[in-house]
Amino acid sequence: MPTNTPLATQIVTVCFDAGADADWFAASEKVNDLLNANGTPARRFHVRHRAIIGWLSRFFGYYLLDAARRFGAITLAAGGRKSRLDLTGTAAKAAHQASQRWRAFNAHIATTTRPARAWEDFLAQHHADPAKVSLAEARRRFEQQPRILAMLAYAHGHTFDPYELAAYQAGEATYAGLHWRIAIIGDALITTDDRLLEPASDSMADKFRFLNEACTYLRGLNSSARICAITIA
Repeated sequence: MPTNTPLATQIVTVCFDAGADADWFAASEKVNDLLNANGTPARRFHVRHRAIIGWLSRFFGYYLLDAARRFGAITLAAGGRKSRLDLTGTAAKAAHQASQRWRAFNAHIATTTRPARAWEDFLAQHHADPAKVSLAEARRRFEQQPRILAMLAYAHGHTFDPYELAAYQAGEATYAGLHWRIAIIGDALITTDDRLLEPASDSMADKFRFLNEACTYLRGLNSSARICAITIA
């Protein structure tokens, strides 16, 4: 998994065939085997409630993993049977929040600063000549740009990740599209047959390629398949 972008934690979505042993311990074992990392459940999926018995289903955690409750009703889960997870609702909420964040960026950052070079450009300098441009120096050059400093300094209800600059500068639809995909996939995906899907590099283009592949895979899973989101440090 690419590690040059400074992320505190990463999310891995683990997939299981219907009927498989699919608790979060089994998911953690897969993560440990493929990524040599330990993880904990990440409650990030909204839960679907059936129309006919929707009121009752709010209170029962069947086919769910590590469900969270509010006033007794289930609101979020770390995973479970695909048919019980509201992946569309999860994506829609993430897209809405990303759109609000992008509009704040556009109003307060884009209108007051010149376009900046994305992190990937400076990372390429480091990879081309590590002896001349260390990773720390590449990061210093990137973060000293006025637009990046403005993003880091902004403190009015939104937090802007400067390492997503390429997506911010590509427009609202691109930025929202990035985040609704991340909401249901995370940073990597492990398939039912233990293949690891992840970005080929830290570039935004490779991240989109990975997310598109992972979303297509997840969409193609049987409704009885199980998925589990794991947070790794």
